[in-house]
Amino acid sequence: MTSSSLPEAPSPTPIPAHGEGQHASHNLTGFVIFLLSESVIFLAFFSGYAILRLAALDWLPPGVDGLEWRMPLINTVVLVSSSLTMVLAEHFKGKEKLWLFRGFWVLTMAMGVYFLYGQAVEWSGLKFGFTSGTFGGTFYLLTGFHGLHVATGILLMGLMLYRSFIPGIYAKGEEGVKATSLFWHFVDVIWIILFVLLYVWRA
Repeated sequence: MTSSSLPEAPSPTPIPAHGEGQHASHNLTGFVIFLLSESVIFLAFFSGYAILRLAALDWLPPGVDGLEWRMPLINTVVLVSSSLTMVLAEHFKGKEKLWLFRGFWVLTMAMGVYFLYGQAVEWSGLKFGFTSGTFGGTFYLLTGFHGLHVATGILLMGLMLYRSFIPGIYAKGEEGVKATSLFWHFVDVIWIILFVLLYVWRA
């Protein structure tokens, strides 16, 4: 039997370098754990708010009948809708249509900025402050802490937008967009709960 008739040995499968291909997934897992820890913090805030409200005889500060809900409702619609634009941005990133990705990404950022602007306008018109009893303190603490998360999400989106202009960055298993998306959806869910607690719950 000649050497030419011998079957060719299969080419060895390239072995990735240690940690290559796993580093990004490990980072994403760590980010999910971080979000779970943030959930515990917010859960503690929500529980504390409910306990304090149920135990209080006079919950609202003097001269305050309740919260105006129309502007917060508009802000809620805008923020929740931004989760949809975020999903569309991710969809176009997966299709490697980066300009459409950037367009919906920027739109999501703009909706987050609008939410913060609306919250600032609402704060400026309130008839109570942080020191106006337990209600005032908890209201500003909850909305302010959430607003900090919205601002953080906008900054993360800005970073991902910048990275999208680096050639080939998203062809290397880059997980920053996915992590930012998870963070933004988390922020939206937290706000829905806050809206119910602060503006809908009137019992």
